[in-house]
Amino acid sequence: MAKEQKSNYCEQCGDFHDAYREYLSSVRIGEAVPDYEFEAFQNDEAKTMKFSDFRGKWIVVMFYPADFTFVCPTELEEMAAHYPKIKEMNGEVISFSTDTVWVHKAWHETSPAIKKIDFPMGADPTGKIASAFGVLIEGGDLPLVADEGLALRGTFLIDPNGILRTMEVHDNSVGRAASETVRKLKAAQFVEANPGMVCPAGWEEGDSGMQPGMDKVGKI
Repeated sequence: MAKEQKSNYCEQCGDFHDAYREYLSSVRIGEAVPDYEFEAFQNDEAKTMKFSDFRGKWIVVMFYPADFTFVCPTELEEMAAHYPKIKEMNGEVISFSTDTVWVHKAWHETSPAIKKIDFPMGADPTGKIASAFGVLIEGGDLPLVADEGLALRGTFLIDPNGILRTMEVHDNSVGRAASETVRKLKAAQFVEANPGMVCPAGWEEGDSGMQPGMDKVGKI
């Protein structure tokens, strides 16, 4: 017998949620991100959050392999340095690993780099959210069995309506640049504010956008 699926209306975000679908769903560009609930460590306390708590803002979702590692604190420290700018741009950052909030707390208290973080550090110990975003390392995915259950370095940009706009996934040996995430956020906001325009390669704030059209085909 097929599993019964029930949809519930959420008064907070105005969407219908199907708990069974959200558990199994894969997040795709141009589609709404399911309203996952998760625990997060922020401002010295554990909190329960949902993606809809940030509706109306741009969300940078940043997965990393694990707390108490090596490349991860350099990435998170760099993102923390860009966090004030992202907030000025009506944005929010949520980092995720498959650690618990208690491990996040211990890391925040001991690491000089992680002490600089003010944004929510999401906990995904079951790997449900990492799996939905396609970054969970499962058995047989990579040669290093020790990585099983961890997340790849994935960065995702969700728009104020909850739609996934960009994704970037790295092998865990390759660190990311927070400045590139900010550039992509600026580009996505430019396109949002200028319907019909697109951003060419290397677009930076202040550059002109491009109007697609047949008149440009073969002339660029």
